[in-house]
Formats: sequence, C-alpha cells, structure tokens
Amino acid sequence: MAALQRHAIQIRGQVQGVGFRPFVYRLAVRHGLSGFVRNDGAGVTIEVQGPAQAVADFLSDLRQPPPLARIDTLLIDALPPGSTEPPCSFQIAATSGGATTADITPDTAICAACLSELFAPHDRRYRYPFLNCTDCGPRYTITAQLPYDRPNTSMAGFALCPACEREYRDPADRRFHAQPNACPVCGPRLQLLDAAGQPRNVDEVIAAALARLLAGEILAIKGLGGFHLVCDAQNTATVARLRQRKQRDAKPFALMVANLASLTGWVESSAIEQQLLQSPQRPIVLLRQSAASMQNLADIAPGLAHLGVMLPYTPLQYLLFHEAAGRPAGTAWLGQPHPLRLVMTSANPGGEPLVMGDAEAVQRLQGIADGFVTHDRAILARCDDSVLALGADKPFFIRRARGYTPQAIRLPHAGPSVVALGGFLKNTVCLTRGDRAYLSPHIGSLDNAETCRALEEAVAHLQDILHITPERVACDLHPDFPSSRLAAAYAAERRLPCIAVQHHHAHIAAVMAEHGLQEPMLGLALDGVGLGADGGIWGGELLQVDGAHCQRLGHLRPLPLPGGDRAAREPWRLAAAALHRLGRHDAMIQRFGPKAALIRQMLEQGINTPETSSAGRWFDATAALLGVREITAYEGQAAMELEALAHQHGPITPLTTGFLLSEAGVLDLFPLLDRLSQGIAAAAGAAYFHATLSLALSEWVHWAGEQSGIRQIALGGGCFLNRLLLTQLRAHLEQSGWQVFSAQQAPPNDGGLSLGQAWVASQISTAEE
Repeated sequence: MAALQRHAIQIRGQVQGVGFRPFVYRLAVRHGLSGFVRNDGAGVTIEVQGPAQAVADFLSDLRQPPPLARIDTLLIDALPPGSTEPPCSFQIAATSGGATTADITPDTAICAACLSELFAPHDRRYRYPFLNCTDCGPRYTITAQLPYDRPNTSMAGFALCPACEREYRDPADRRFHAQPNACPVCGPRLQLLDAAGQPRNVDEVIAAALARLLAGEILAIKGLGGFHLVCDAQNTATVARLRQRKQRDAKPFALMVANLASLTGWVESSAIEQQLLQSPQRPIVLLRQSAASMQNLADIAPGLAHLGVMLPYTPLQYLLFHEAAGRPAGTAWLGQPHPLRLVMTSANPGGEPLVMGDAEAVQRLQGIADGFVTHDRAILARCDDSVLALGADKPFFIRRARGYTPQAIRLPHAGPSVVALGGFLKNTVCLTRGDRAYLSPHIGSLDNAETCRALEEAVAHLQDILHITPERVACDLHPDFPSSRLAAAYAAERRLPCIAVQHHHAHIAAVMAEHGLQEPMLGLALDGVGLGADGGIWGGELLQVDGAHCQRLGHLRPLPLPGGDRAAREPWRLAAAALHRLGRHDAMIQRFGPKAALIRQMLEQGINTPETSSAGRWFDATAALLGVREITAYEGQAAMELEALAHQHGPITPLTTGFLLSEAGVLDLFPLLDRLSQGIAAAAGAAYFHATLSLALSEWVHWAGEQSGIRQIALGGGCFLNRLLLTQLRAHLEQSGWQVFSAQQAPPNDGGLSLGQAWVASQISTAEE
C-alpha cells in the first residue's frame, strides 16, 4: 500500500458563499481522499489524507477555484498520517468558531447554468425571476451579518420546499448551501404596484411591466442593491419626461441592452470593454458613441463622446428582454441583436441616496414613477451600479459599487484598523483590518440630509458585516464637511484619535495604497477643489509623498473665482476672469457682454474673488472661452463636453508656447488660454487644450523629478477620469522612462478619498496622533 500523506490547509480570501466547500468535497472524492472541509471565522480549513500522488493532484486542482472564489493565501502544514479510512470518508463539517475575518462576496450576475434553466420551458424554475446558485446571485446586499448563512440574510423568512431543501443539502449539487436558493413554490414573488403604491392584479407581472414600458411609462423596478427608474430609451418624449421629473436636465443616463450583438453600430468597444460588460460584476461601461447613437439616442448622454452601457445581470432584467423577444425557448436568442433598449438609471430623487425599500420607493418616487415592480425579498445594503471606463488600455472606476463591494483591496502591510469617512462629493467609507481595506459602495454627495443618513448607515453596516472595531478615525482636512463632523463625533464618543488628511495627499495615497507603493513618490493631484494645507483652495498640485508625510512641490497658477463657488457652476465667470488677468478687457466685454462688467469690478476691487489652483477650473474656463459650456447643469459637465470635442477632432500637435514653468514650480497655463481665445474653432481648441496640458504636465513632472531624484509618479484626482488626459500624459511620461501609477481598484475621484485617508492614518505613529 502506498504511504499516506496528511495535510492541514488554511485558505483565506473570497471563499465563503461561493461554492468553495462543495468544490473541495468533489475534488477530494474524485482523488479518493479522506478528511474534511469547513468554514471558519477567517476562511476555509481543510484536512486531507491519501496517497502522496493523489494529495499532490488535489492540491494542484485546488488552485483553480470556482468562478466567484478568490484565494489570497493558501497555507499547507504536514500532519502525521491518521488511521486508514475508506476513500469516500470526506465530509463537509460544521462551521468552526473564532473571530470572524472572512470576506463577504459581492453580488454577481446570473450565471450561464441558471440562464439555461430560466429559459427552459420544462424546468421547474422556468421564468422564475429569483433563481440563483453558488456561482451567481445576490450576496452582499441581502446579508445582515457574517457568517453568510441563510438565517443572517433576507432569505431567512422563506422556508425551503422539499425540492430546494434537497439541492441545498446535496454537496454534489451546484446549489449546495446557496443561501438565496428558492423556486416559485417557496421563494420571493413579484408584484406590480400603480403610481400610488396600490397592488395591481395581473397574471404576468413581467408582461404587464413590458407593456407599460413600451407604452411610454416610467417604472421603478427593484434590483439587487436598490431600485432603477426604467423607460424605453428610444421614446424621446418619455426620456424627456424622466429628466423633467427627476430634475436631471442633462446628466447622462445608463443604457441597458440585451447583449453585445445589440450594440453593433451604436458604440465602439474593445475586447477589454466587452469583457468588462460580460463579466460577473456587470458594471456600466463607458463606450465611445457612434454617429447613429448620437443621433438616435441623443437624449441619453447629450453632448458626450461616451455612452454608459450595461447588460442584464438579474433574472428579472433578462425576463424583460425575453418577453420582448416573444419568449423563445433556450438561450440561442441571447446571441442575436435585439431592438429593445432601456434607460436603467438609479432611482433617487434630486441627488438623494438610492431607494431600496418598497415603502420608501412609493414615498420618495411619487411623481417620478408611473408604477413599481417590486418583490418581498428585502434589500439590506444599498448598492448602486458600478461604472468603469478604459484609459490608457486599463480599466478604472468612475463609481465602485455593485459587483465589487466589499471586495478587499490588499494594502502594502498591516496596520491598526481605521474607519475613514471620505469627503463631501462622491462619498465612500473605508474600513481597514490588517492588510485589507474595504470600500463601501458609492454613497453620494453629502449635500442633503438623506445622503448624510446614508453615510451613517454605511459606516454601521460595513462594521457589522465585517466585524471590525476601528482603532483610529480619518477624515478630510475640511472641518465643515458632514463626513468630517461625523468622524469627529464618532471618534469623541469612542475616545479614538481622529486624523484629518489633506485632500490631495489622500488622492495620491489611495493610488499608492492599491499599488503597494511604500517608497517616497511624486504625486500629481488634479481635481476640482480641496482644502489646502495653507487654508487655500487647491486642485492642481505636484506633491512628494512619503507615507503619512506630504510636501507640496508646486501648483498650477491660480485662477480667480468671481463669486466663489458660483464660478464652478458658471464657467463663463472663469473665462471672463482669465481674459481680465491677460489684460484683454475689451475682449472680456465683447465675449460675455454687459454681465462681464460686474466681473471686472469684482476682480479690480477684490470682492468675493478667492483664487484657486484647481485644474478642474482651468477645464471650465477653457470650455467657456471656446463657447462649449457657459453654465453647467451638473458637476464636471463642461470638462466632459470639452473632452468629447477633443475626441471628435482627433490628434493634434501641442502648443509648445502654451505654458510657462517657474523656478518655484508654478505651472502657468494663461498663455494657452490666451491662444485659445483668439478665434479657434471649438473642436480644435479642445484638442489643443488637452494636447498642450498633457505636454505641460509632463514637463512639470520632469522638473520635479530633477529636483527630487524620484522617477515614479502617482496620478490622482477627478481630472484623471478624463481618458484623453490620462492617456496622453501617461504616454509622455512612460516614453521618458517614468513609472506611472494611476487608480484602478478605487476611483481616481473623491470616491477613492476614504482609501487614501485610511492608508495615511494607519501609518501615523502614536506620537503623531
């Protein structure tokens, strides 16, 4: 008889609630091994015993886990062989105790096997909108606390029928311990409500919902992490009505189509973008619009070069397209173009948090939705759709939420647990434990009471499900942000240190944290606004960052802000101020009329005209000078439309005389604005601006490299959502031998601030607290 080997194996990572134990069970049985597998507080523990070759084969196969699993660490210890047991004596043991540090799995799209059942007429789950298995479906948004067991989810009130119970108990079944497992007999059910929230008696909710959508109505449809507002994207009157009701005059909507084939001729997409669209995370992906899209879907993303597109990810969403296709049997229809195109936008009135409860939906969406498609499975965690784009051939987040939250970001080293509460705009929360950082889903801008309450809920929920007790608190340097006030109160109540982190330091620290960078780095932080270390309004900063320490090496030449914050909403004020500073007073009046006289008076008398080094305001000033956008309807609109025009124009040679760099490290872009104000067409001017700014920034970085001896640069801040800027600047720097790092696992905008704050706070020594 061959000598036996026995090993104890500890696995950490995303290995609970993803079918990992039955996967191990099937492997062990296949290789004739004895032993057990069980969940523990930190992941999965395995013991196996058998012939040496069988154990080696098992260990090799173990490294190819199920689709949703992720192995971070795998530790193997040799044990003395035990008594000889029959080959089939491998068991799935009960969960062991201990402190809970296991990761919870994000929600994922319905898998191919479940799709086959969904459209198989003789399957018991045919057209059932809540089918799932261990390879797909809701996780994070239905979980109240760990361990991830059915009693700790919103499925606790649904008793399994005998058929579902058999699947749940059978280790050979792909629904073994699938906590949301259900069928039409025992699971959640759909309901159609009218605009007042009263039930409508209909035999087929999906059919009735589709009919109403095609008739031009707007429905609120319950998804995984909240409701969507849904309408026919090709009905211009309905889209206009949705904009009017939601008070969203120009901000882009997301578009949902049945499959990739339905995008042909409408957008351009690379292999990487197509892979993102079809991934289990199913994010919204920004794709370059075609002429047909700009003409026929002009109201979806007005004035922009890119369209936010996503594919169905819940059975319910697939069933809408299936109904529209005439209910074909099988899945072959999923590969064919489909004419139905749906606006699928977050259900939240006026910038408030995403609606997730049924009663809440009826109350808060009154006057917006013509009806509601809901169900009796509660959403326990608010989680919006994620949004990604491709820049310099690398995907990056614009919004990190469903499909990715709360997947851990690995830090360079372990440190004290920190809760970081982010900034004011695009707020997120970050909790750290050891060498892991957990970002909350996108929460939003803290300019209303509902979003501030959502921030408090997010802090509590993330702590509860991750079992983290913070040792430090971090926030933005600005003391009047609601997040900063909450951080101070939270810290005081628990007698914890509260560490304020300068805004742009946090932007660069976030990039360093996710890339595991610990040595001193240069950082280029470009965004709209952030309180500077000197109390000024910063936003175009060249920094040197060394862990918890940050030094400002240079900045963009400041622009006046006539009217303060109002100038950010009315870019014409910035353009007028730029002309005034260039000494072109007549051009200022000629370009902007009598209203510019007030701006001139404010500037000359120093009335309410603070200055800012903000890169975002340079984009705004340029957009107004070129006649692209004088007044904005949403944050970043002028810059996004400027980028769209530059894309439309194509490559152009930068203006080498468009900038000046002083010995003190101040980068002056006024020569560029002077040139652009002299009758250049808008598209050409937009292209010149991007090309020249990219060149100027690269020369600026070279200057800092010579001063510091550093040849590594991290790019952070909301301006790096601009794919053209990111691609051109990265190309300039990499061609000169620079190592360039940009945000990929967290957004470069304020959605990543909490990660940077947490990383800085974790590195501050006890003496500095």
